Amino acid sequence: MANMTDVAKLANVSTATVSRVIQNPDAVKEKTRMKVLQAIEELNYQPNVLARYFRRTETKTILVMVPSIENNVFPQMIAGIDLIAHQSGYKVLLGNTYQDPDKAYSYLEELKQKQVDGVILLTTRLDNNVITDIADKYPVVLTSDFISGLNVPTVAIDNISSARNAVEHLLQHGHQRVGMITGPLDISLSRDRLKGYRQALLEHGIGVDGVLIQEGDHKYDSGYHQMNKFLALENPPTAIFAANDSMAMGAVKAVKAHGLRVPEDIGVVGFDNIQFSDIFEPSLTTVAQPFMEMGERSMELLLKQINGETLTKKQHVLDTRLIIRDSCGHKKQV
Repeated sequence: MANMTDVAKLANVSTATVSRVIQNPDAVKEKTRMKVLQAIEELNYQPNVLARYFRRTETKTILVMVPSIENNVFPQMIAGIDLIAHQSGYKVLLGNTYQDPDKAYSYLEELKQKQVDGVILLTTRLDNNVITDIADKYPVVLTSDFISGLNVPTVAIDNISSARNAVEHLLQHGHQRVGMITGPLDISLSRDRLKGYRQALLEHGIGVDGVLIQEGDHKYDSGYHQMNKFLALENPPTAIFAANDSMAMGAVKAVKAHGLRVPEDIGVVGFDNIQFSDIFEPSLTTVAQPFMEMGERSMELLLKQINGETLTKKQHVLDTRLIIRDSCGHKKQV
């Protein structure tokens, strides 16, 4: 059975042009349109179910773009999105970009070609101008990643104050030498969590030592390797703040591999409160994000845009909570 790519090859045009001929033939030059229509007839190409939706100008489908499906924070957000989408008669397509901007751009083409009605970006490495341009023309919501100055509907947390509270907890336990394993610093939320770390230290009169800051990639292995770097120092930190729980767990493993104990020798605080943080040994003190609510709110904002409603509020900042467990001792929750 012929597909759109076959038609494009026979007509010597792009698949995007074939799609435009099917969706909006008047927007294509007559000569090109005739070539495509002739190829469609010759190949007996039958446009798929999406083509029927195009004639109704809606697909009842939205796209969720994630940088890595391996990251444990996204499933709950997607569950929240899917809950509201299902209640509203929408289907959810998942686009895993593998942190590749080019792959992200290719997914956005689906939005431009009206193969989906809107898109939710679960963090992004796209250029701010690209995000703004897309959001000016199509329904878009940015979730989890707050980018200052970006006038795009956003659902996020206050990463700066949340990280500051986490480090403050370690300082309240008497730690003066606190290290941090950051996330990838080309993501704004990682930079914001680093800002919170620095703010907490400076507010307590403690200088920021660059040796005590290591950049990770949000994966378990990077937490393990960066913790090993800290432990190799002549004067290693007595506590670690990791920018997510997976790296915090990797750090704990490294501490144990050196014959040390958590929290007796080194305290550890993570970020996210993923599913396994409470059953990990020791159970992980961490910042809990309202993932399900973030997903639900994001889909609600997207639906308003799809339905042509004017958003009176574009920036939605949800509350986090510091969950105190065993990895750095117990104090009252804040």
